[in-house]
Amino acid sequence: MLAAGAGLGVAGAQPKTRNPIVLYVDMAVDPAREKEMVNNYHTIFRPAAEKFAGYIDLKIVKLRSALQGSAPPGMNYRFQLTYESEEARQKWIASDVHQKVWPTIERTLTDQKNYTVLLCDAI
Repeated sequence: MLAAGAGLGVAGAQPKTRNPIVLYVDMAVDPAREKEMVNNYHTIFRPAAEKFAGYIDLKIVKLRSALQGSAPPGMNYRFQLTYESEEARQKWIASDVHQKVWPTIERTLTDQKNYTVLLCDAI
């Protein structure tokens, strides 16, 4: 029975994309604007991103601690966006929708121009 079910996907699961891209943004969110950022993520940014072609996943996580090495100075949140391809992500960031929703997150950062952005290939 295990072998028979091995080829079946979980009901409702999204199909797997081979080698999507993952974008990481290390953010220093102003503590006075933390609630605003979290609210904007859940009510503005994420709902818009989920509707865009090529979207796979989006998370923002809050740093609890650096267990080995050190986090970038001031970094307290990490943004993680997964897209089917870099071409699809580029269409998303060039869209009018992204131009409206990203500033709702970016304006809560302590430095709105200097933050780490890493583009990775999932393997």
